[in-house]
Amino acid sequence: MGISQYLKEIGRGKQGARPLDRAQAADLFGQVLDGGVSDLEIGAFCIAMRVKGETPEEMCGFLDAAQSRLQRVPAASGRTMVVLPSYNGARRLPVLTPLLAGLLARRGLPVLIHGTATESSRVVVRDVLHALDIQVHEAVPTVRDGQVAFVPTEVLSPGLKRLLDARKLIGLRNSAHSLVKLMNPCAGEAVIVSSYTHPEYAISMGAVFEMMGSTALLLRGTEGEVVADARRLPQMDGFVRGRRIPLEEGRKGTLTDLPHLPKEVDPETTAAYIRDVLAERKAVPDSMALQVEHILRLATP
Repeated sequence: MGISQYLKEIGRGKQGARPLDRAQAADLFGQVLDGGVSDLEIGAFCIAMRVKGETPEEMCGFLDAAQSRLQRVPAASGRTMVVLPSYNGARRLPVLTPLLAGLLARRGLPVLIHGTATESSRVVVRDVLHALDIQVHEAVPTVRDGQVAFVPTEVLSPGLKRLLDARKLIGLRNSAHSLVKLMNPCAGEAVIVSSYTHPEYAISMGAVFEMMGSTALLLRGTEGEVVADARRLPQMDGFVRGRRIPLEEGRKGTLTDLPHLPKEVDPETTAAYIRDVLAERKAVPDSMALQVEHILRLATP
């Protein structure tokens, strides 16, 4: 069928483009994921949406299409799973997503990290997990209570992986980079931990969680990762089946009592620091300790 009719609507520039309704957005994104459109059409879709920006209703349609095609990850006990998307990695600060996962697993929760490298210059979570001897699952696992499992995006959805990889050719992020931070790849109940880098995204991402009926925690992350910045206390908002609940007002400025983070961001140094914190040889950063408690609250309403 092709997606040309949709490109005519979304490709008229920032001022002239018209938004799609949820059903149209689901049809468009489904065709893109299924590989039934040309590379030229995919490029046009990526650029058009980058210029126009997604409405919350369009993003919900994209999520409808993606989640109906995902390989779902079950929890062995049927307990609520914590989902940590990791797509940015470390640039100036260590990537501490595995530490957040380990702290949650230590409290008995099943934890799923999913992701792929989207920037070649950064240290990615997969490398840190390898240094921690946490295996990569090449097929969909069943996650046990107290276990951290890492599943690459391509295992969940080859179509999403192809769309994420389009950045290497186009040079720009596309709708898939936002979608992977909002989706629920679990077979049962889940708490999606999601982050934003610019304040305006807090509004649009929150609206999507409300419309999707998601249970989630949303905060300003660390260099694009879903971890509360160890240097400050960010605002954290919770969602329980789409109902927004305030969790943490946040605090302006830098914390007075800063944790001793490693100066290097390489996987081995980061893994050594994570081991020290989990073994209680070093303190958990205050902001991350609060984040863990808020996630536990959402996972056990």
